[in-house]
Amino acid sequence: MNTQELWQRYQDWLYFNEDLGLYLDVSRMRFDESLIATLEPKFARAFKDMAALEQGAIANPDENRMVGHYWLRNPELAPAELKNQIVDNLNQIEDFVQKIRCGSIHPPLAPKFTDVLSIGIGGSALGPQFVNEALAADFPPMSIHFIDNTDPAGMDHILNRLKDRLKSTLVIVASKSGGTAETRNGMLETKHAYEQQGLDFSAHAVAVTMLGSKMDKLDRIEGWLAEFPMFDWIGGRTSEMSSVGLLSASLLGIDVRALLAGAKTMDIATRVPEIKRNPAALLALSWYYAGNGKGEKDMVVVPYKDSLLLFSRYLQQLVMESLGKEKDLDGNTVHQGLAVYGNKGSTDQHAFVQQLREGIANFFVIFIEVLQDRNGESIEVEPGVTSGDFLSGFLQGTRQALYDNQRDSMTLTLTQVDPRTVGALIALFERAVGFYASLVNINAYNQPGVEAGKKAAETLLSLQRKIFAVLNGEDQPLDLAALAEKAEASDQIEHVYKIARHLAANHRGVVLLGNHAKPGELTISYHAS
Repeated sequence: MNTQELWQRYQDWLYFNEDLGLYLDVSRMRFDESLIATLEPKFARAFKDMAALEQGAIANPDENRMVGHYWLRNPELAPAELKNQIVDNLNQIEDFVQKIRCGSIHPPLAPKFTDVLSIGIGGSALGPQFVNEALAADFPPMSIHFIDNTDPAGMDHILNRLKDRLKSTLVIVASKSGGTAETRNGMLETKHAYEQQGLDFSAHAVAVTMLGSKMDKLDRIEGWLAEFPMFDWIGGRTSEMSSVGLLSASLLGIDVRALLAGAKTMDIATRVPEIKRNPAALLALSWYYAGNGKGEKDMVVVPYKDSLLLFSRYLQQLVMESLGKEKDLDGNTVHQGLAVYGNKGSTDQHAFVQQLREGIANFFVIFIEVLQDRNGESIEVEPGVTSGDFLSGFLQGTRQALYDNQRDSMTLTLTQVDPRTVGALIALFERAVGFYASLVNINAYNQPGVEAGKKAAETLLSLQRKIFAVLNGEDQPLDLAALAEKAEASDQIEHVYKIARHLAANHRGVVLLGNHAKPGELTISYHAS
């Protein structure tokens, strides 16, 4: 296309939401009108599917449950029996946070809580981390820290940094089932750190979990400080606007009602049953075009604003866990998915843009632009030019360079980063995921692959217990094959070796002797401490 034709295409396909100050430009995605005609029937079904979901249909047949994250920002849409729960929960969060701030709820050995330690994984960590990075003030009323993995060194790093302030740290433990291994481990490690200092963990602990879960029962037995609900109809990757995200954001002084309002405004915009006037439909259309409806190209998310750095990480779970499915709704093997990665601009000018411009064309880009450079005036770093002008120039230049070399991109533009626009961003991509799932006929709301990984890990931990039992009963070292046979795992000899190697490296009484370059020749013994 020549310059005039591109300008006309830009105008024809530009979406603008005046209430949010949000633009979406898909003109540099090179789909044509024939694709729109082909997809119209699929979109008609997608709009109907979404309407049914919001009305309480069983949208996740694998788990026989509703999917209601949209109700969190508009309780009027929720089934009557759930409306009051949503409203009451937000009021209870705000009341709790107010008492924390004024000190009427305080730790036993300090006048106020100074820090928040958030323990969770997946959606219980990624959403709060993103919102904190995007919206927390330079000097928030409380500092926040995250334990989001079962890495002992990572937990030590956080707990050691907090050591002198544990006595004034509020600990939020978020797990829907209350039995998620990584979160449970983080809780137990943190509880141990409190006990080491002679502190009462229960006087610092807040549970975010489902009624009747393992953690709910533990909270009631131990008398934790407070508990807030996770609802059965909210999935982890869409939980940021539930207690999971609202509690920590409120503690940091973020306006969560504005966050919810922005999401609600975007929900309204993405109910319009017309592709060109619906930004989530435009995203889903572009994803479908780019990957031929099969996820054949990766989605590279590049926000040109430091505060949005973690958005690509947040989207990795939302998009990849939702769309990465082996089977479609009819039971056919389809291996769907959409890989997501990203960093930030203009850092990317010096990182992977070289490959995007000239390497394998296995991607499309979503640029995220923010019009407002900063609060306040900017100095000129060159005559007539500010740092923000450079940032804008780098974005426009990269977009043009990619298009000139037949690389597709779209640009999502925000006037500013604030709670309303961040809420809208989250809601926009949630809806786009739902639409795309309908287009390719998959269930966006289950995660069988995650469950399979958990079961495999449980099997290996059971094997570890057998290995301990075998070694504990032996007077003489065993070679690897003999150990595997006695542990009834001859067909898992590699797993036996790796378990033994890990135990030895961590001084757990297991000793490996011999040539470590030849694992099959090692002998293994156990010496109880």
